[in-house]
Amino acid sequence: MGEKTTFTMVGIGEVLWDILPQGKQLGGAPANFACHASQLGNNGVIFSSVGKDSLGTEILEVLDKKNVGHIISVQDKYPTGTVSVELDSEGAPTYTIHEDVAWDHIRLEKQHKKFTEKADVICYGSLACRHDDSAKSIFECIEATPSTCIRLFDVNLRQDYYDQETILKLLEAATVLKLNDEELLVVAHFLDISGSETTLLQLIRHTFDLDLIILTKGEHGSRLFSRELGDSILKGQQVKVVDTIGAGDSFAGAVATGLCLDMPLEKIHQFADNVAAYVCSQAGATPELPPLGELLHGR
Repeated sequence: MGEKTTFTMVGIGEVLWDILPQGKQLGGAPANFACHASQLGNNGVIFSSVGKDSLGTEILEVLDKKNVGHIISVQDKYPTGTVSVELDSEGAPTYTIHEDVAWDHIRLEKQHKKFTEKADVICYGSLACRHDDSAKSIFECIEATPSTCIRLFDVNLRQDYYDQETILKLLEAATVLKLNDEELLVVAHFLDISGSETTLLQLIRHTFDLDLIILTKGEHGSRLFSRELGDSILKGQQVKVVDTIGAGDSFAGAVATGLCLDMPLEKIHQFADNVAAYVCSQAGATPELPPLGELLHGR
């Protein structure tokens, strides 16, 4: 993307509190993405909504402390979103996502437009599309981005808050797809395709004319499958896992940064793996990251 070194990266969708056994942590995949994008040297911006309550006030305060841009409306009618999180012995989370909360009712205003029209990256998922209000706003934002914008669809299937029609419509709008190995099988089922991992990635990439598919596989590593840059496979790093919350969002933020900087695919992949490994070694979705140089070159 030319000589630019700082990029505008918008995350639109849920911002909430993950209620963990050890306390609450800022969460929501698009919000996590924007937080990590900011830490990686970009202009990360969150589009969302919170309730007119103490939890909402605290979210805004935390984002200000983290120096993360945000356009977040405050609503009287709906409470700030919360998610009850349980961790298994390996730090993998199980979520209970509470319904009819503020981020289900995101409404766009004129101030959103100035960021959307200059966005280098927009990240969105399926969860915030569970309600028509936020779904409408997400699709309007996607349509308003410039043709050069990376439109990153993080599938992020949660509970039963998704359906085939919405997933395929969100895919059609994307240039980059991020999903995990379980979500890959769901998307394949929706498309009525089968075969090896490589075959499924080829068919999905071709069907939706995607520039890149990001596939995360937990302890089995990750894969970046690109139309032009090649195919990169990493086994992943061995780290002492505290929890895996937000690791995928940090991975996506690093990949988006690498793409904007026109880095080689293998370098993008190692950078993203370094970032995600560090996040897994810390509590919560958006820990403070090490210096960028350490993440680029390994710790």
